[in-house]
Amino acid sequence: MASHARVRAPELQGEGGWLNTGGRDLTLADLRGRITLIDFWTFCCVNCLHVLDELRELEERHRDTLVIVGVHSPKFAHEADHEAVVDAVERYQVEHPVLDDPQLATWKQYAVRAWPTLVVIDPEGYVVAQHAGEGHAHAIATLVEDLEREHEAKGTLRRGDGPYVPPEPEPTALRFPGKALRLPGRGPTEATGPGGRNFLVSDTTRHQLVELAPDGETVLRRVGSGERGLVDGGPGQARFSEPQGLALLPDGRTVVVADTVNHALRSYDPVTGEVGTLAGTGEQWWQGAATDGPALEVALSSPWDVEWFDGRLWIAMAGVHQLWSWTPPGAGERQGRVRVEAGTTNEGLVDGPVAEAWFAQPSGLSASADGERLWVADSETSALRRIERTGAGRALQVRTAVGTGLFDFGHRDGSAEQALFQHPLGVTALPGGRVAVSDTYNNALRCYDPESGEVTTLATDLREPSGALLVDDHEGRDGPGQGTEIVVVESARHRLTRLRLPEEAVRVEPVAHRTQRSATEVAPGELLLEVVFQAPGGQKLDDRYGPATRLLVGSTPEDLLAEGAGTGTDLTRAVRLADGVTEGVLHVSAMAASCDDPDGSAEPVEYPACHVHQQDWGVPVRVTASGTSRLPLVLAGMDSGAAAADAPS
Repeated sequence: MASHARVRAPELQGEGGWLNTGGRDLTLADLRGRITLIDFWTFCCVNCLHVLDELRELEERHRDTLVIVGVHSPKFAHEADHEAVVDAVERYQVEHPVLDDPQLATWKQYAVRAWPTLVVIDPEGYVVAQHAGEGHAHAIATLVEDLEREHEAKGTLRRGDGPYVPPEPEPTALRFPGKALRLPGRGPTEATGPGGRNFLVSDTTRHQLVELAPDGETVLRRVGSGERGLVDGGPGQARFSEPQGLALLPDGRTVVVADTVNHALRSYDPVTGEVGTLAGTGEQWWQGAATDGPALEVALSSPWDVEWFDGRLWIAMAGVHQLWSWTPPGAGERQGRVRVEAGTTNEGLVDGPVAEAWFAQPSGLSASADGERLWVADSETSALRRIERTGAGRALQVRTAVGTGLFDFGHRDGSAEQALFQHPLGVTALPGGRVAVSDTYNNALRCYDPESGEVTTLATDLREPSGALLVDDHEGRDGPGQGTEIVVVESARHRLTRLRLPEEAVRVEPVAHRTQRSATEVAPGELLLEVVFQAPGGQKLDDRYGPATRLLVGSTPEDLLAEGAGTGTDLTRAVRLADGVTEGVLHVSAMAASCDDPDGSAEPVEYPACHVHQQDWGVPVRVTASGTSRLPLVLAGMDSGAAAADAPS
């Protein structure tokens, strides 16, 4: 029987209260006798959303012994709003109790440093494992089975129904829609059935596409059965999983759908209603997988939006902080090709050549009318960015118009250098070169004018706008462009909202925020950075084809680190803090690959199942004479130093 280091679990507390419990407050005492898995998450975080999906099968298989508890721990100011948390729990179909912890009380008690973090508590109330990042579902499943056997034998396991109580469904035509487009047609007066000038909307939470009449309200057709899945076919048979972005190909007939949780691109024919698959394998892309090849043979990762630009379809690959592209098949070819276009998979805001740039969950795309640039809503950096060709060689470059990085956000108009957004999910090219930004967590529609360099607010009092599109239903009556309006996808109001583009900006009191987490006090000089990784039971590090681990270290500001920045293969690294810099953020990205080794033998398993564990941390630090000289970050397992200090006697 495997033995586990044990630390008494702190109580669960959060000012926002409990969701999905039928109004009941839970304590750890209520969960005694059950295996408890705490998921520290926040709804802006795509890695957290990946983990929600990783855990669904585990949750169902062990429903009578395992209770998953989500502890919502906000990064952005909007995420501390209780109603927004309620919306997110429904939007992402979270089917377990959730504690709303806007002040990060439980986060601090468990010394959590990153989203997502998973903590396993045994039936006697002791922490036995901690995992940060993605890719841990298999390891946790093995641990749960070990704990079931151990505590069944001890008589300390209690089986039965869990505390989850589902909320009542709401009867709305749309439910948390993601994006929308206008279907092709000859004119608005002929848009009375499938096709025409109707709207197509990704009805994300219901796993469907919905075709609406030109009024933006009347439902004409639903596409998809409403069940999660990756199934091609007609409107009643096809299945999606949380679809988001939509784009019409140059053929004027095929709509491409970013089928986000299926990690796929789908096709939709508005005339026949048929759905197909264009790209992706249905599996999530992991480090080391192919990044160029036949479209149906290369895995994708949470494609969030799509847009035709520079002769191919660009993909906002939110799950890996990159932009990819899909090129349609040529004559006689069965499938197109996909490849990485921009980004390194490192999360952050770095401009420059596309191969060297950093993004952070790009979630919205829009090509300028002249085809010269591709605008990008880079959500986690609260930034508006663009791809354009520059210089004598016309090489593609990434430039930032608005935004400074991962930790600064707010609602502030004025010059682009000091303007602030808050987690924008959509961007729309406007006439005259201007750009509308769906400033999602500010509940606003904003505008950036490249000519003046100014940011203004077009509309407020929206609820989580996630995209917008221009419409001109008056063309031919008032003259071209005289009737231009913008239709906003108000995701949290479950509707499309039509607005006249205002001639004057809305005045908004400026608000600035910075992500607030307690800084770790570190001693000046050398700091031992140690990523803790213990291969799960029945697995070992996979070093058959080279190093099984990778560590990337950086900092904000860059001069915080005098030595130790860069990439290596050892999960332990001594870095040196620069003299005179008293605070900043350490950026740490770690990856470890492990493979099944059930017998622990020296002989390798011929065809082992392998697993990738990865996480990014942004650790605020403050340099003080009394600070620590060791910074442990738990990727998987338990920090032996902390466990030894807190273990029961």
